[in-house]
Amino acid sequence: MLINLLPVDGEASYHGCIFDRHESDAYLAALLKSISWQHDELIMFGRKIITKRMVAWYGDKPYAYKYSHVSKEALPWTTELIKLKTAAEEASGESYNSCLLNLYHDGGEGMGWHSDAEPELKRDGAIASISFGAERKFVLKHKDTGERVELMLEHGSLLVMKGVTQRHWLHSLPVSKRAMSPRVNLTFRTIGGPGS
Repeated sequence: MLINLLPVDGEASYHGCIFDRHESDAYLAALLKSISWQHDELIMFGRKIITKRMVAWYGDKPYAYKYSHVSKEALPWTTELIKLKTAAEEASGESYNSCLLNLYHDGGEGMGWHSDAEPELKRDGAIASISFGAERKFVLKHKDTGERVELMLEHGSLLVMKGVTQRHWLHSLPVSKRAMSPRVNLTFRTIGGPGS
């Protein structure tokens, strides 16, 4: 039985490893090779910043997705991504039409505090996060109380956040001196359209 990791204001369930080691290794190798990775671009204080971390955006349609003042257009699904989307949907009982991927080359690359609450996304929709590669710490922080929840995301694991989580919680991937190898994270989500 899955346990909600959040004490209040949302739902976050860690499914653990939904792929065995062999499958996870194969998916990691395939994703590193087949995905159209690009360095992420952010606009901070009016200046364009190019990150070491790389990203890719895929979906059912060429959805436009804007975050950090930069817009991206979704590429068509690859064979591996369709399989992973299906696995995420079966495990979570939700449906997804898009995926934002992140490639962290090592533990020196991370992600600061943020919520996945862009207006294009389905309001209070589920986000399924699959991780391959280096095991990394993931932290959630309540926006009002500062209360934190931490967990380690394993190679081949699934974390699902849904409900009002993005309204009340921030999350981050801290840098880590221990992580010496790459990590690929896939966040399956739903572009909801106006008024969703």
